[in-house]
Amino acid sequence: MTTTIDTNPAASAYTALNPKKSATPGANSMSETEDRFLKLLVTQLKNQDPLNPLDNAQMTSQMAQISTVNGIEKLNTTLLSLMSNSTDAEKMQAVALVGRGVLVPGTGITYKAKDGMAFGGLDLTAPADSVTVSINDANGIPVRTLNLGAMEAGSNTFQWDGKSDSGVVAADGAYTFSVSAKRGTSKVDNTALQLGMVTSIMSSSQGVGLNVGSLGQFKMSDVRAVL
Repeated sequence: MTTTIDTNPAASAYTALNPKKSATPGANSMSETEDRFLKLLVTQLKNQDPLNPLDNAQMTSQMAQISTVNGIEKLNTTLLSLMSNSTDAEKMQAVALVGRGVLVPGTGITYKAKDGMAFGGLDLTAPADSVTVSINDANGIPVRTLNLGAMEAGSNTFQWDGKSDSGVVAADGAYTFSVSAKRGTSKVDNTALQLGMVTSIMSSSQGVGLNVGSLGQFKMSDVRAVL
């Protein structure tokens, strides 16, 4: 029985932890294509008819075509790398939102007496001279109308103290609201925003998404404000 002694255990350990990386399939494929093209071109030159040599324009065109294919392959590799980096950056941004309150599209607003206030938001496409928020209960019955006055374009927040128009404190629960915004006599388009807390993130072929508690799943682009 023969015993082999490793005279350089450090090098062996490094080799085991860092195996040689093989070339990527894309790189191999492109290299093989170039080799085949060059071999074919050399063969054509060797076997051309001296009385009828290959057309220079044709040779130039063939070389330009292989160069174009090579350029497209490199461009695709670069784009894939950029997309991967972009996804990683988006994941980091999403992770930072876990446990934070965010405003996302929706018309829900939840009131709890112990919190003292309920919060909602709206996204205006243009500045408005007059903004009104109408809050309704679960049956669609109006509870409170908030006159918010003038607001700038973009995302804005509002708060509701839980009182009805008559001054009675509303019961804890889920309510809905609608927004009316005007500039002069013209209507200003808007999007109602509801407040929720990001509980976790998810990643799929569609990109990075957020789980916003009971509100459901949203894309990063749905987040209009972080509170």
